[in-house]
Amino acid sequence: MPSEDDELIRVLVVDDHGVVRRGLFSFLDGEADLEVVADAAGGQQALDLLASLDREGRRPDVVVMDLQMEPMDGIESTRRIRALYDDVEVVALTSFGEDERVHAALRAGASGYLLKDADADEVAVAVRAAHRGEVQLDPAVAGRLIASLQAEPAEDVTLRLTARELDVLRLVAAGEPNKRIADGLEITERTVRSHVSRILAKLGLSSRTQAALWAARQGLTAGGADDAAATGPPRA
Repeated sequence: MPSEDDELIRVLVVDDHGVVRRGLFSFLDGEADLEVVADAAGGQQALDLLASLDREGRRPDVVVMDLQMEPMDGIESTRRIRALYDDVEVVALTSFGEDERVHAALRAGASGYLLKDADADEVAVAVRAAHRGEVQLDPAVAGRLIASLQAEPAEDVTLRLTARELDVLRLVAAGEPNKRIADGLEITERTVRSHVSRILAKLGLSSRTQAALWAARQGLTAGGADDAAATGPPRA
């Protein structure tokens, strides 16, 4: 099975609270598999840093994003980041009682969210999960977000997605990370990411989290990578 070389996960920390930002920077940068390439005190600064890092070939893989900032909040920042860099995942940080803000962030393209009082090691776990392509959501938030997404007839999906894209979408909906999808379908992780990008474009969605929730609402589910592998020979 083809595999990709392990590499450091590059992280950008965005939070307008200096103590929180510096604490996250220090902890995450101390993890052997993580590299914090920069930190920003606001949304516009984050976008400027992303553009600079992209030019230097050091684009972050994951952005840890505070949602409550001014003048550009984390929701608008997430929307702009995902529009400019669709391979950059965003993990949102939120406080209790901000359900609507969380829903809006996920609709904007965030991969998942954590409460701001989460332990630092939980943030590291969430960063790694986002980089692997895993979907991590509180069940209550997931249920409400599913209800808020616009439904389309399932018949239309088969007209717009190839058989292989449907295989990938079912496994995304089952919560499988990219590596397990690649193993089950006997393709590379890079190919999985390409399929996910095309699925998002065809469905008019902005993140794999939205794709997973959308597919679950349409009843497009799978038991796991082994089930998908059993449906037939690989179709690239």
